[in-house]
Amino acid sequence: MTYDVKLELENRVEEYSFGDVAKQANGSAWLKSGKTVILATVVIDETEVVKDDFLPLTVQYIEKTYAAGKIPGGFFKRETKPSDFETLTSRIVDRSLRPLFPKGFGHPTQITIMVFSADPESDMQLLALNAASAALFTSDIDINSSVCAVRAAKVDGELVLNPTLSQLKNSTLDLYLSGTKKDLLMIEMRSIGSEKVEVEETYEPMLDPMMDPSLGTIVVDTHVSNAMSEDELIEVLDKTEKILFASNVEYEVAFGPYQKEIKPLELKTDGLNEEMVAFVKERHMQDIIDAMNQMAKSERSTALRNLRKRILTNNLEWDELELKAAIEAVKREQVRAQILNEKVRADGRTLTEIRPISIDTNVLPAAHASCLFTRGQTQALVVLTMGGPKDAQMFEGLTDSGTQNENFMVHYNFPGFSVGEASPIMGTKRRELGHGNLAKRALEPILNLDGQTVRLVSEILESNGSSSMATVCGGYLALKAAGLETSDTVAGIAMGMISDGERYAILSDIMGLEDHDGDMDFKVTGSKEGITAMQMDIKLGGVSLNILKEALYQAKEGRAHIIDIMLDAEAKIEFNDGVLPVTEFFHIDPGFIGEIIGQAGKTIREMIEKFEVAIDIDKKEGKVKITGKNKNGVEGAKEHIQKIVNAPKKEKIKYEVGGKYEGTVKKIVDFGAFIELPDGTDGLLHISKLSKDKRVENVSDILSEGDKVKVEILEFKGNKISLGLA
Repeated sequence: MTYDVKLELENRVEEYSFGDVAKQANGSAWLKSGKTVILATVVIDETEVVKDDFLPLTVQYIEKTYAAGKIPGGFFKRETKPSDFETLTSRIVDRSLRPLFPKGFGHPTQITIMVFSADPESDMQLLALNAASAALFTSDIDINSSVCAVRAAKVDGELVLNPTLSQLKNSTLDLYLSGTKKDLLMIEMRSIGSEKVEVEETYEPMLDPMMDPSLGTIVVDTHVSNAMSEDELIEVLDKTEKILFASNVEYEVAFGPYQKEIKPLELKTDGLNEEMVAFVKERHMQDIIDAMNQMAKSERSTALRNLRKRILTNNLEWDELELKAAIEAVKREQVRAQILNEKVRADGRTLTEIRPISIDTNVLPAAHASCLFTRGQTQALVVLTMGGPKDAQMFEGLTDSGTQNENFMVHYNFPGFSVGEASPIMGTKRRELGHGNLAKRALEPILNLDGQTVRLVSEILESNGSSSMATVCGGYLALKAAGLETSDTVAGIAMGMISDGERYAILSDIMGLEDHDGDMDFKVTGSKEGITAMQMDIKLGGVSLNILKEALYQAKEGRAHIIDIMLDAEAKIEFNDGVLPVTEFFHIDPGFIGEIIGQAGKTIREMIEKFEVAIDIDKKEGKVKITGKNKNGVEGAKEHIQKIVNAPKKEKIKYEVGGKYEGTVKKIVDFGAFIELPDGTDGLLHISKLSKDKRVENVSDILSEGDKVKVEILEFKGNKISLGLA
């Protein structure tokens, strides 16, 4: 392969070949970076133009297992449905390239990105976008702007741009930017939670089961979300954006000589009938305003459709599609003008006002935990299920050395009835996968599951703006309704913006109407102090960091308002006792583990049976995990273990055959009695040894639990001690 372009960029080298492969596509780019090889192609259907007002663009990112020297696992030895990573990567590329297409472009367009060779250290999402942009820029479609991506990480407190995957695994930040040489178009951001080591103050010995009595202090691993403050995020964005802009200049200069001759394609005209627009404004402006006040999408659509039918009754010669476009244009203009001129939104709210919120927790008695979160006309029922390590989702990435486990899952479902559509519920769509992934990125940094598996399912019951943010809020409260510990309280809010080029207005908690007719969709999640996840798409061709900073601080105020309401609801949570598995984690001195387990596991088995719990102990670190369906049982088992640990330690006696001691009858069984010797060691007094003169039928005829009895050591059988009466 001969490479036409070689670029030395931030932390990587990219080589491109144009025109050697996929020659019948409108554009193609073969990209090599390290051991990664990607082919991106662009094909348009020149014979068809979609009449509806949308861009018919489809992006597919496809990984082949041969790229990593693997054969597909499972029964079928051929790649089947796309993995979550492939789907999410396709969405990222789509959202980054969509703004490049000129208004009125209606030809169905297919962008295909195929991974032929995979380097374990390569950032596939970054390279996928760069390859797709190269294919589009050098194609015969009239697009003259390059788009690329830059990823930022924070490793050991230092900013790293375009990190390797190894560096990203050790990072507390994952920030993905895409844009042109002058405009920032998309942001994906998440913080990555980690363990923070803290040295606590001095404790008195034996007061805390987590402490080794021989030490004066205790070292604790505290989970932190690494949420990023608004100022710090803007600082990172500023540095990353400069690299993004400079890289696109390099791409355009390098790719310029390989651009194909532009193919003449007819663009759809605006198509607005000015006579109809003037008629609607003059005769039916109040009807438009009344329709805008119908906040639910289905109600608003019905009101506008009824208006259209009434107008057509008196204007039979008018085209219905032209009238629909005219009404939509007047409605959009009114929405935007009212916000910019009057600072009042269609539902009467101010620019920063949050819609009314109501919260009900554990509304499902048979589920482990649940939350019904309602904000305005958006409603999410988030249901939590807890499990163990075996319940984790297994997956294998292209360059992973083996199967990985995902023990925190967020699944988002958006049925048609939530927006009044008569549509069946089908398989998971890309949008649903993307929204669930955003909610997961928002909540994951505040969790330390320590071996547990948690699945959150968000059922959207009603939607009028930002159901993904309702999923975040409801998801957090479902976690608390399950009794799970979190390092922060996290909420989500959707922001929007309206701009006429000179003036702009930033909107908090946008509804569907403002999302549809606005210029920016900006979702931000986090605590009162910092941001855990963010997603931004810009429709107007870039946004300045000053405006973005203002939006971030306005979002912070909105989050704080929502969090206060959530904390009030959290304080009123009643757990689903008897259904919800209760888990308790604590530490003990590893030196006591033998006594907790007991001889041949006897002590721990007795606790498991008595308290109806499962007990897991890390013998090296002394970590104890107790799980059960009954809170009293879990607490009882914990107290029992703490009594063993805190009890004065008896000095072990070196027993010998013939030794005589006073013991206590601990347990009576059919074949004898277990006697606790002075140092806590158990021995067996067999039923045959209870009398020298006659046969004893029942041990209880001679002994009772708690009796003091004089015994003699008869023999040792391994770790077992055989006793007789002294």
